[in-house]
Amino acid sequence: MEQLAPMLPDSSDHLTQRNFQRLASYIENYSGIKMPPTKMTMIEGRLRKRVRATGMGSLKLYCDYLFEQNGLATEAIDLINVVTTNKTEFFREPEHFRFLTEQAVPQLMSRGGARRPLKIWSAACSSGAEPYTVAMVLADLAQQVAGLRYAITATDICTEVLATAVAGIYPEAMIKPVPPELRRRYLLRSKVRARQQVRIVPELRATTQFARVNLMETPYQVDKEMDIIFLRNILIYFDKETQQAVLQRLCEHLRVGGFLFLGHSETLSGFQLPLQTVGPTVFRRL
Repeated sequence: MEQLAPMLPDSSDHLTQRNFQRLASYIENYSGIKMPPTKMTMIEGRLRKRVRATGMGSLKLYCDYLFEQNGLATEAIDLINVVTTNKTEFFREPEHFRFLTEQAVPQLMSRGGARRPLKIWSAACSSGAEPYTVAMVLADLAQQVAGLRYAITATDICTEVLATAVAGIYPEAMIKPVPPELRRRYLLRSKVRARQQVRIVPELRATTQFARVNLMETPYQVDKEMDIIFLRNILIYFDKETQQAVLQRLCEHLRVGGFLFLGHSETLSGFQLPLQTVGPTVFRRL
């Protein structure tokens, strides 16, 4: 029997340099996220999901659809969904939540915040671990501080992670950073133990509203006069010009005396902004 020669990889199922450059330019213009050449293999792997989902057959055909057949008119959100990185965890950078409860909230309430609900915005919230962490610590604090009320707005550019956030269902392994007493109060285990899942209790889900917001698009469909904004670990994906523009727009949504939390690898060095450092990557609006 004649031995069949192994099939060679289909060269059309790899991103050409031209198509990568077109994708990188579009992604940066749309979302602000830079895609250097070192990301080419990652982007290629992620786009295969959309190739399979759309039935296009190859990356070449998919890119032709996007850029030569006006496919971006309908495909943009799904494209951004697959190329964005959505790393998140509960109680990430935990010292921020200590500052929130021990300093930020008491200061805001002493300046009149007790007369109304505090407004908190978790921008680039991914699948919801950050806003639900905020909700847990504030719900706990509200049992000790009379009159503390709050409303959390959480946004992201990716519709897939927002769907997870709205459902509030997570693998048990993901809740390891949550202190045991908070797990007991604010997490429900699945009745089907084999699923190894937990769900955020309804009371916390009710305090948190989720919406899609692209930080590159203005105006932001978010309330003005926020008391607290979390924008952690997203600026690192932007160039300096985009960082400045996004931070300036966030300041327009943050009330005087309000607090901005950035990720620990991020800095405001070199920016002209109405913000004063009050803690490690914590800033007060002037």
